[in-house]
Amino acid sequence: MKINWGYKILIIYGLFVLGIMFLVFKSTQQKFELVQKDYYADELKYQNVIDASQKAKDLGGELVTIREGDYLKVVLPNGFKSSLVKGTAHLYYAADAKRDISKSFTTDNGVLNMELFRLMTGAYTLKLNVEMNGELYYYEQKVIF
Repeated sequence: MKINWGYKILIIYGLFVLGIMFLVFKSTQQKFELVQKDYYADELKYQNVIDASQKAKDLGGELVTIREGDYLKVVLPNGFKSSLVKGTAHLYYAADAKRDISKSFTTDNGVLNMELFRLMTGAYTLKLNVEMNGELYYYEQKVIF
């Protein structure tokens, strides 16, 4: 049986329409999460982060992150080792907010240990807010597990 060219065009057009409908269906099933719920208010406060980040650069030194088993060891720069330091550490995973970890800490030796999930893998961003002697400092570093 031979199919004429009119039916062939109709079959190709039908397959094209079915393909587009399948892509539309799959795109409606995709989940998109916002980084923050109230991003506008956070954007207005971002100047504080810029100032704290500049203070951290002026202080000098680098953050050192080491994974030791189920812990992430964060060693603060030498300027933080001599006094009491408090702050918050946030491991941010861009793809899924459920995998984020936040921890408040206080240290006097400049070392922070964060407990991690057992099978934690992927690219995270460590966002570290540190307060020493009433001054705020901010560090941000990529961490890959």
